[in-house]
This record gives sequence, structure tokens and C-alpha cells, in this order.
Amino acid sequence: MSAGQSDQGDPVARIAAALERLAPPAPREVDWRNSPAYLWDGVNARELPEIVAPALENLRGIERQKAQVRDNIARLAWGHATHDMLLWGSRGMGKSALLRAATRAVQDDAPMALALVQVAPGALKSLPDLFHRLSEVRRQFLIFIDDLGFAEDDTVGPQRLRSWLEGGIEARPANARLAVTSNRRAILARQAGEQDSGSDDNPLNRRDAVDDKLALADRFGLSVGFHPCSKDQYLDIVRAYAAPLGLSYTNEQALEWAMQRGQRSGRSAWQFVVELAGRAGKAI
Repeated sequence: MSAGQSDQGDPVARIAAALERLAPPAPREVDWRNSPAYLWDGVNARELPEIVAPALENLRGIERQKAQVRDNIARLAWGHATHDMLLWGSRGMGKSALLRAATRAVQDDAPMALALVQVAPGALKSLPDLFHRLSEVRRQFLIFIDDLGFAEDDTVGPQRLRSWLEGGIEARPANARLAVTSNRRAILARQAGEQDSGSDDNPLNRRDAVDDKLALADRFGLSVGFHPCSKDQYLDIVRAYAAPLGLSYTNEQALEWAMQRGQRSGRSAWQFVVELAGRAGKAI
């Protein structure tokens, strides 16, 4: 090698190093036994020290839903027969908050029996890998998929979900159940014309298309609906949030706040209380 010429090293070693840099990182070792919750990103899981959720008793206007969801999660924690759950319906009515709050309440009675695993957006395809890892752990798991929806032309996603729920080759393990929230009961988007009968151009009966989409929701053993709250329910939710903070307001103010946001819901009630607390110079 002439003077001044740099030594590039072994070409094979350089190629191997470049390929190693391009390869995805190896899965990180996770202790699946000791944390109350985890976030699955499609490759690795991140341990979370706590489940951030309101106290279960502070969720108002959904008493029936609270009882159903908590009871089902408690069964899972104790290893009893348990349903996969679909929580569907009106936005802002506490679907995801209820799942987190109910899980935390069950953990108060059985701290290490159950863990919540939330699947990050975009990580749905990786669920078989997550199932495999959880199947090797002696613990119960609630796998939480928030705000699930499929595009109108997506046929693969719904098929895989059916398989996961009903014992296909990639089915979720016996020590885990799925908990899904969606604004639609059918989960999939529906077109207005689906209620019409078939035509010469489209021999597939539209009613069959609707039934097929609803059949996906029917795979969940427990389907819990959430509906817009009444005026009295909304005001009750506001009182439940505001009273512990010593905040004063009028019902007219609370209702005006909801009207400005176009809905009476648990979310708008909480946002109103946050506004009250901010005006009063209080932290929440």
C-alpha cells in the first residue's frame, strides 16, 4: 500500500458491518411479570410504572358499562372464562378511560395477576409476535387496541382480527384477551349505499356486505355500547369531577361549554373542569 493511501480494511467485514447497521434492532428483553402495564410498538415492549386513569367511581353516566367491563377483567385476572371485549359508540364517553380505570381497579385486588398491554398505532400486524411472547409468561394479559378502524378497501386486517379472535393459526394465547375500542360497532367503515339491494352491475347483495361487517363485531363475546349522555348525566359527570377540587360553577356555564363543543360527553365535562381549575389557579 502506497504512502497516504488509507486502509479500507477487509471488504467482507465492511459489507457485514453495513448490513448490521441496516438490520432492525434485536428485541429488548422485557420483564413481563412485574409491571402493571406495557406499550407494544411492534418490535419491543416498554414497561410502564403505572396505569394513568381516573378513579373508577368517578366515571359517571356509564354504570352498566362499568360493571360489565370490570367484571370481565376480574375474571381474566383470576383465570376464569373471559370474553374478548369491544367497546363501541359515541366519542368522548369514556371507552378507553374505562378500560384503564377498570384494569387498575382489578389490579388493586390482585396486583400481579394481570397486566395491560396497549398496542401502539401501526403495530397491529405484529400481534402474532406479541402473542407468542405472552404465551410463554405465567401471567394474564389484557391486550388493548384503542380506536380501531379499517379502511374500506382493507380486507386483510379484518380477516386477521377474526383469526385472532376465533382460534386461527395466529390466535391470541389462552392467557390473553383482546379489548378494542371503536367509534363504530361494525369497526369497519360503512357506505350509505350498503343498505340498498344488489343491482345488475353488482350481484353481491348489499345486505350481505353489511352482515359480513357486523359479523366481525360479533366475534367479540362482550360488546358494550356507549351512547351520548343526557343533560342530567352530563351535569352529574361535571359534579363528580368538580366537587373534589372545590370548584364552583353554574349549570348554565357547564351546558354552554358542551354546546360550544357540539356534544355532551364525559370528555367535554372533564375539559370544562380543567378550564374551571385553570381559571381558579389550581393544578389537577
